[in-house]
Amino acid sequence: MEPVNRTEVSEFFLKGFSGYLALERLLFPLCSAVYLVSLLGNTAILVVSVLDSHLHTPMYFFLGNLSILDIWYTSTFVPLMLVHLLSARKTISFLGCTIQMCLSLSTGSTECLLLAIMAYDRYLAICWPLRYPVIMSHQLCLLLAGAAWVLCLFKSVTETVMAMRLPFCGHHVVSHFTCEILAVLRLACGDTSVNEGFLLVGAILLLPVPLAFICLSYTLILATTLRVPSAAGHRKAFSTCSAQLSVVLLFYGTVTCMHLKPKSRAVSVSDEAFTVLHAVATPRRTLSSTA
Repeated sequence: MEPVNRTEVSEFFLKGFSGYLALERLLFPLCSAVYLVSLLGNTAILVVSVLDSHLHTPMYFFLGNLSILDIWYTSTFVPLMLVHLLSARKTISFLGCTIQMCLSLSTGSTECLLLAIMAYDRYLAICWPLRYPVIMSHQLCLLLAGAAWVLCLFKSVTETVMAMRLPFCGHHVVSHFTCEILAVLRLACGDTSVNEGFLLVGAILLLPVPLAFICLSYTLILATTLRVPSAAGHRKAFSTCSAQLSVVLLFYGTVTCMHLKPKSRAVSVSDEAFTVLHAVATPRRTLSSTA
């Protein structure tokens, strides 16, 4: 077997929407506006949740965590993407790519678990209202949120280190507008089967498993709600869960479509536009409308 040429790569070129000047000019004001609204909306949720003592509840505690994730996730790549939309030089350093990949993986993975935890919280609140204050204690909330953050950070650091230790043999053009791990793995000239297997296991644990738990929770909520004779009780339960369900559907819908795309198929502009929808425009802050 011939030795692999381990030509050092010091930076990556993020292809993004290169070649589509009109699209870049359209995306810059659109993404800037959405990013600004996201920052302001999520910051407002955090401030109100902290200052209003009536909102010191498990639901708003998890909502605050989700707002922090939203700010963190979009800030890992949107500012640099906006710069690249106006610049001909669309590069990112090797270290910067590594950090961006790790943070985006960590926040995205943590959100999967937090959505499942929030579904469990709503299940307890609606199906076991009398026992809810005892079960969902402050200590349990901290434990659940902390475990989600720590486990996903450990998983993401492991995946990132494994990916960035691969030989790239001078290949540095990433067919994406961020250092998305699958796009970076396509540049590797070594064996990526271990990386792909690790990513597959992580995707199964963080996509279908939490989604199944969410579906089960809301099915039980629906069954409990339908047994309540009061129409006001129905409205209250549905208003509490509808915003969360809309976020779950949009989040898992876009993520599933991205992961179901065959690996052999070239990344297209529509794929990247789909990623923009998932990463920039996902309306997590609509959860603030829950009661």
